Amino acid sequence: MKEKVKELLNKINREGIEELKTFLDNSDFYEAPASTRYHGAYQSGLIEHSYKVYEILKEKVKFHNLEVSEETLIIVTILHDICKVNFYKVDYRNAKNAKGEWEKVPYYAIEDTIPYGHGEKSVMMITEYMKLTNEEKYSIRWHMGFSEPKEQYSTLGQAFKKYPLALLLHEADLEATYFFNI
Repeated sequence: MKEKVKELLNKINREGIEELKTFLDNSDFYEAPASTRYHGAYQSGLIEHSYKVYEILKEKVKFHNLEVSEETLIIVTILHDICKVNFYKVDYRNAKNAKGEWEKVPYYAIEDTIPYGHGEKSVMMITEYMKLTNEEKYSIRWHMGFSEPKEQYSTLGQAFKKYPLALLLHEADLEATYFFNI
């Protein structure tokens, strides 16, 4: 999976992408889980999730006949959860094994050293290295959709109306999470 994701990232031709790829290589991007317990809660779950979102969104864009470049598809899917880089740590807790005996088991815990939100944090992290189009910024920012606080729903709806790719990214993210548990 790591090689597939790297191949996609190599298709991006923007100023700053090499520095962004170096950052990813020097981080836990390729080993991090996608979450602590909801989906992809295992090593490399994040890139498996991101790749599945890419596959789903590519089909959605084709179905809806949207004009979206391959580069934009790669950016908004593979990097939509970059906010999870260096976000999880392995910790240990006591749990009973199959014999009913207590033992220490590893689990993922959150260690958020950059508390800047979710979608907005991903946009911020990417733009530290390269520019994004408005469509890419809005899509990544609002990819969590209606799991945002209800006070944001009006703004979210406006973003989805202005940039249909944002809505499709949200849907692809949900499908990868709930249909494929990645």
